[in-house]
Amino acid sequence: MSAPARRAAVTAVAVLATTLLAVTPAQAEPEGGTKALRDALAAASQGYQDARTAIDNAKKREAELSEQVTASQAKVADLTAAVGRLAAAQYRGGSTAQLEVLLSSGSPDSFLESAATVRYLSERDGAQVSALKAAQATLARQRKDLDAAIIEQETQLKELRKRQDEALKALRSAGGGDPTLGFGDLPANAAPAPRNPDGSLPSESCSVKDPTTSGCLTPRTLHAYEETKKAGFDHYVSCYRSMEDGGEHPRGRACDWAAAPNGFGGQASGADKDYGNRLAAWYIANADRLGVLYVIWFRQIWMPGTGWRSYFGSGDPSAEHTNHVHLSIR
Repeated sequence: MSAPARRAAVTAVAVLATTLLAVTPAQAEPEGGTKALRDALAAASQGYQDARTAIDNAKKREAELSEQVTASQAKVADLTAAVGRLAAAQYRGGSTAQLEVLLSSGSPDSFLESAATVRYLSERDGAQVSALKAAQATLARQRKDLDAAIIEQETQLKELRKRQDEALKALRSAGGGDPTLGFGDLPANAAPAPRNPDGSLPSESCSVKDPTTSGCLTPRTLHAYEETKKAGFDHYVSCYRSMEDGGEHPRGRACDWAAAPNGFGGQASGADKDYGNRLAAWYIANADRLGVLYVIWFRQIWMPGTGWRSYFGSGDPSAEHTNHVHLSIR
């Protein structure tokens, strides 16, 4: 190959390498720094979400039981009053009064009718006493269940605070964790991801095709990707990435959304930074609907329970997340 041809080939390779470096997903460094930090952040966020769901369920159960207890208390009060009246009637000679009903019968037919009447009254009185006992037992059980629901709330609140503390401890160990202002508010308009009957998010594997790479995503991550697109965020995005030690990308639970339209580059500014700000704010507004684990953008990280906190990488735009918004999904 001639010298001019070699120079042309070298130039072409250099141009291609520069292009690849500008857009390849591998240039977005592993999220969260060390594996220990990534694992701690994910565990804290998941634990918080689980505790939050448990608290919500316990509150619903408490409300239902409170209504049941109120109804049962009213029923017990009514039955107690009715049985009290029966007891008073018996004390005043209820048996004699019933005998008088029988003796006043003027014919065999009327005698039989009167006997049936006395039997009915006895059965009715016994049924009311039995109903009172059953209502009292139901009320006692409901009160016990109500106490258990309240204790469950208290237990989960402790778990909630524990998970918050763990997240902040992990962030502070990496030099961050201070409260920040975030990036504003946007409406919650994403379609909710499917949930279990108890409100929790189902466990999912990396089982569907990733539209941004040759890899895979979880169904919930694909849902978040599609909802993001529907919301009008259409800059370059890359999700699955296998070349990481842990993190959410190899699990198909994360996407990196470039601030620039066509790929990752230097620190975003101007319209690109505004795009990243709006995207980050939109994810927080829709965090519960999408099942967001955490979001990282421009040296800040958001997790449920902690809000926006300072976050620092190794100094380049990818590690500092100043050129892309990182989204991790539960």
